[in-house]
Amino acid sequence: MTTAIYPGSFDPAHNGHIDIATRASKVFDQLVVAVYEEPPKGVLFSTAERVEILSESVKGLPNIRVMSFTSLVPRFARQVGADFVVRGLRAGLDFETEFEMALMWRNLDPEIDVVCFMSALEYQFVYASRIKEVAQLGGDVRGLVPPPVAEKLTAKFDRVS
Repeated sequence: MTTAIYPGSFDPAHNGHIDIATRASKVFDQLVVAVYEEPPKGVLFSTAERVEILSESVKGLPNIRVMSFTSLVPRFARQVGADFVVRGLRAGLDFETEFEMALMWRNLDPEIDVVCFMSALEYQFVYASRIKEVAQLGGDVRGLVPPPVAEKLTAKFDRVS
């Protein structure tokens, strides 16, 4: 059985994340969406909220598990029996950042390989940080995020997002 992890902060998860997870679930027997508990950037949602939101957003995909983690990505991959790390690439700066991370992960564990999925065209501009900003300022983000995320953003900012 081929297992991969898809790590990230997912704060919040957006349709680009769900698209990558959905497509990766067709390639791997099992996909663990790995929510990083302690990202270096501040988060809007707690780890438990992010896991709950993602679990609800991918509930129709039986070979996806959502878990939180705190260790190095290759170490977590080994803990769950994964040989692959899934990443999504948008146009522009993503390639350099992801390339550097992939090299570091390969340095830490040469047996772990990184598989990149190109972002769908309609999600090239979708970034979690921009979604949070737009939602906080009262903009409509419903077309950019799964319904559970829209609900949580609305509750968090106490307005229609």
